[in-house]
Amino acid sequence: MAQIRGHVDVLVVGAGPSGLTLGIDLARRGVDALVVERAAGLFPGSRGKGIQPRTMEVFDDLGVIDAILAAGGSYPLGAIWQDGRKVAEHAMFEPADADETSPYTEPWMVPQWRTQQILHARLEELGGTVAFGHEVTGLTQDADGVTVDLAGGRQIRAGYVVAADGGRSAVRRALGIGMTGETVDPQPMLVADVRVAGLDRDNWHIFPGGDGTGFMVICPLAGVADFQLVAQFPEGHPVDLTLDGIRKLVAARSHLAADDVTEVRWASDFRPRAALADRFRDGRVFLAGDAAHVHSPAGGQGLNTSVQDTYNLGWKLGAVLAGRAPAALLDSYEEERRAVAADMLGLSTGIHRGEATRGAATRQLGLGYRTSSLSAETRPAPGPLRAGDRAPDAAVAGVRLLDAYRGPHWTLLTTGPDAPPEYGTGVFLVRPDGYVGWAGDTEEGLAGYAARVGAGSAHRVP
Repeated sequence: MAQIRGHVDVLVVGAGPSGLTLGIDLARRGVDALVVERAAGLFPGSRGKGIQPRTMEVFDDLGVIDAILAAGGSYPLGAIWQDGRKVAEHAMFEPADADETSPYTEPWMVPQWRTQQILHARLEELGGTVAFGHEVTGLTQDADGVTVDLAGGRQIRAGYVVAADGGRSAVRRALGIGMTGETVDPQPMLVADVRVAGLDRDNWHIFPGGDGTGFMVICPLAGVADFQLVAQFPEGHPVDLTLDGIRKLVAARSHLAADDVTEVRWASDFRPRAALADRFRDGRVFLAGDAAHVHSPAGGQGLNTSVQDTYNLGWKLGAVLAGRAPAALLDSYEEERRAVAADMLGLSTGIHRGEATRGAATRQLGLGYRTSSLSAETRPAPGPLRAGDRAPDAAVAGVRLLDAYRGPHWTLLTTGPDAPPEYGTGVFLVRPDGYVGWAGDTEEGLAGYAARVGAGSAHRVP
């Protein structure tokens, strides 16, 4: 068990994807941070298995993309079964054309437990730590920091606390922050990681159900021998998570025999809901990931929105703690991320109800912060790329821009008449999280903005 220190600059509560992402980002910035996790180890299930293209860009920046690519694979075609026969096939996501603006165009499947292993290994590689088996039971804060109570009577003093401890967040409850939401679907659901004989691994197998029974889908998980099984039940129906219960379910809803389910490796039940925290910040405490927003799993937005929460927050905490930016910079976290989370919740709910498709919006490459107080567009006639937009990939003076942006720094890019079409002509100051902070025709006014956000000496391209 990792040693608990008495004081850290940032305490991250929860070792899920968002907490581990923040731990990595802070570690590479030299911030004294600690991740604490109530459980004895990492989450064991496949639940959030879809990594969207924008998150893959984030993982590229954080130094884990090669491991993520090696661990996963593309999504298979969906195959619809009726009466023991495949009757149709279809793509689970709308196809994406090759795009020069990102090397990642389609979602990549990696079981959540494997993603978390990769993130944890990267955190340790950078000198960071997860202290498992430590439950937060309460906290108090003052003008200088936060005192966090742990089960067993221990306390930690932190400059800032980030709650990434899930939909039942103990930190959010301790702060008294409510969540506003709705039940997306009153019918209970089961999700499980299983071993199954007699099914090919070339399809996402769909059993539509009918006659009062819900659907069942069995998806081969990339990189491992498991399948992820998801089943819907009538409202009020008990959900049996045992091996025997899941065997009976599979035999009743498919052509497979009960004994074809050879093992249940993890199982959980849930009710699809959508909820958004009323606030993402209370003083020195921030909410991120499922602690701030809870999604239906449809469309694969929850894990991705969560990772991008803490990717947004990490560089801001680093700048404030290093004294390069005023504490007011942290106000922009809720301003930017709560609006995005609300939009993604609407998308997830729409996909779950069949009112939206798994199209371009699910890839999250089009998300941005044009209306943010951090976005300064100073050109009277802006080009295609504006302050607040994601800075796309392109080639400038023989340099791939995503390569230039990789790392914890700001980047200053100047483009001329031969500018890539997705950029246009101008001067662009790109934030550490890959969004344009400031844009102008010249560098006039740039210094004042850089001082406000703690940009320091930005890397110049070309």
